[in-house]
Amino acid sequence: MKYFFVFFITFSPAFCFGQNRSLNEYIRLAKENSATLKSFQDQILSNSLDSLILKATTKTQLNFVSNEMYAPVIKGWGYDEIITNLAQVSGLVQATKIFLSKGNLATQYRKIALQNQSLRDTLLLSTKDLVRTIGEQYITAYGDQLTMDYSKELFDLLKKEEEILKKLAQSNVIKQTEFLAFNITMQQQELTYLQAQIQYNADYLTLNYLAGIVDTTIIRIEEPKLEDSLAHDFYSSVFYRRYVTDSLRIVNERRLIGYSYRPSFNAFTDAGFNSSLQNTPYKNIGFSFGVNIKMPLYDGHQKSLKYQKLDIEERTRLRNKSFFINRYNQQVAQLNIQLRAIDQLFERIKQQVDYTKTLIMAYDKLFETGDVKITDFVVAITNYLNAQNSFRQNFISRLKIINQINYWNQ
Repeated sequence: MKYFFVFFITFSPAFCFGQNRSLNEYIRLAKENSATLKSFQDQILSNSLDSLILKATTKTQLNFVSNEMYAPVIKGWGYDEIITNLAQVSGLVQATKIFLSKGNLATQYRKIALQNQSLRDTLLLSTKDLVRTIGEQYITAYGDQLTMDYSKELFDLLKKEEEILKKLAQSNVIKQTEFLAFNITMQQQELTYLQAQIQYNADYLTLNYLAGIVDTTIIRIEEPKLEDSLAHDFYSSVFYRRYVTDSLRIVNERRLIGYSYRPSFNAFTDAGFNSSLQNTPYKNIGFSFGVNIKMPLYDGHQKSLKYQKLDIEERTRLRNKSFFINRYNQQVAQLNIQLRAIDQLFERIKQQVDYTKTLIMAYDKLFETGDVKITDFVVAITNYLNAQNSFRQNFISRLKIINQINYWNQ
């Protein structure tokens, strides 16, 4: 892809301090300072611990269990002794073990892995959004900087010609009214430059704000180095992968529902002191063991209803995926059409800038002899300014389009 540039006079305005900042530097700082990205990173780290927690729950669990109870019967009034045994004192060490099938356990691990993948997809998308936002604002600020430079270049040129025209007006080579018209044009150009400076300051500080940079010092920025990204396979992008992840999640949820309706089995054992204190309590030290088996029989058709909910989720996912793919293709095609149209204009705009600048330089030579009308020079200045603005607008539009294309393609 071709790039065209116009030579212009460089300068160092008083508000510029320190080294220039680049787009890559802003993107790096924005990533480092983004609370949103850090939050997603923390969620991924936290969620990765869930697999360790699940692994721990499948191991034997040890607990100390103690119960102390006394139910007195006073003058025949009190709880039934047959039920309460009057008192109970126990201190047991209990061990329990949950038994899960390999398929059930693998499905639960799969759920955690898919949650992590979904978070990573969201993190990547948030990062892409941040990069696009920073790039958009950086390009806007750079366009302001170009406008400021062009305005300063033109003002410096007019300021240089002012002394020559002032002498010509004093010598009656040109009319005083013509010099006055020129002077007004120069003052207007100075105002244009000052307004461009104010606009750059505002957009530059906005760029700092978006990147999380707490600094109000105004400095210059470098030209954004953006390259046209090659079209890639959409089906390997994070935009599509999030729909794949969601599909795998729904499939895994079905499996989890199925496993929840299968028999569950766990074993327990305990040892310690357990007594009602009614008969030889010193001998009530022992142990017990057993198993618990749970078989779902009927729950009001909840299983069917849960499957129906997943069916609705899958239909929604397919509809959203189809809509997004169509929008993606339309968006990328539209951006490429706009980029080609701008590229076709660049050569003609560049020629116009060169022609108008050459004309101004020619007028500059004629001023020394007074062989040029001020009105003609002002018209040439206006044409040059319009050509420069046209070049700047197309150049900035091109960068913004490339920034958008890179968002969708990278």
